[in-house]
Amino acid sequence: MATPNLKKYLKTLTKEELIKHILDLDKKFKPVQQYYQVFVNNDVSGTIGKFKKVIENELYPLRGMPKMRLSVARKAVTEAKKLGLPPEAMADLMLFYVETGAQFTRDYGDIDEPFYSSMESMFLKALQHMESEGLLPAFNNRARTNILERTVDTGWGFHDTMGDYYYQFYDE
Repeated sequence: MATPNLKKYLKTLTKEELIKHILDLDKKFKPVQQYYQVFVNNDVSGTIGKFKKVIENELYPLRGMPKMRLSVARKAVTEAKKLGLPPEAMADLMLFYVETGAQFTRDYGDIDEPFYSSMESMFLKALQHMESEGLLPAFNNRARTNILERTVDTGWGFHDTMGDYYYQFYDE
C-alpha cells in the first residue's frame, strides 16, 4: 500500500482502533516487536547485543565448528539498520562485524576471497556511516587497533585494502 493511501486509511481509525492495530502488528511480526523493544523500552544496548550474538555465533559458536555463514551475520546488521537505531549503535555493530572477522582470520588462518570481500565492504560502509554521522573520532581507536592492526599479515591484500579504506577517512 502506498504511503498516502495508508495515511488516509489510518486517519479513518479511532485511537482505540489504532492501538489495536499496532498491538496486532506487534504480535504477528518480529521486526515490529524489535522496533518497539528499542523505542518503548529504550533498550538499544540489549537489541545491539542480540545482533552481536548472531554475528559472533557464526564465527565463534559456543559449541561445534564455526558455520561462517556471512550472509546470516550480515543480515543481523541489515535487520538492525531497519530498526532505525541510533547512529552510534549502528557504527558499533558494523565495526563489531569487522572486528570479529579480523580476529577470526588471525585465529584460523587464511580464509577465502568472499570472506575478505565481506569484511572489506562492511568496513567501508562503517567508515562512510561514521563520517556522515560525525562519529569518526569516537571510533578511531577501534578502527585502527581492532581492525587495521589485526589484519597485518592476513589474507592476500586484505590488510592493504583495509589500510586504504582506513586512511581515506583518518589522516594520520
